[in-house]
Amino acid sequence: MKTKMTKTQKRFVELDRRKDEIKKFFEEYNEAVAAVVQEFSNEAEMESAGNFFQDDQGVVYKTDIPEGRFVYFDKYAILRTRRENETKGSLSMKEAAEAGFTIPEQKEK
Repeated sequence: MKTKMTKTQKRFVELDRRKDEIKKFFEEYNEAVAAVVQEFSNEAEMESAGNFFQDDQGVVYKTDIPEGRFVYFDKYAILRTRRENETKGSLSMKEAAEAGFTIPEQKEK
């Protein structure tokens, strides 16, 4: 079973294919934030907040340690079968096949 994708579905697929690269960016960003906070820290205080610095364009930054955040749960999710370079997806190949989809052959690694 092969269906024609809608414009909305195509946009999702484009973004889903970039998800790993975006995830890596945010991991690196969070590491950089932690490094800046630690750079201002001293021995008496493990983490230091309320320190300012400015970039070459005049933007001012202030370190902060948020009080806490609510746990975030996604309202919706879209599961998918694995890609050629992956070992596992969030949707099983069996379930996709049982739903009537033709699954491309996966090359052995």
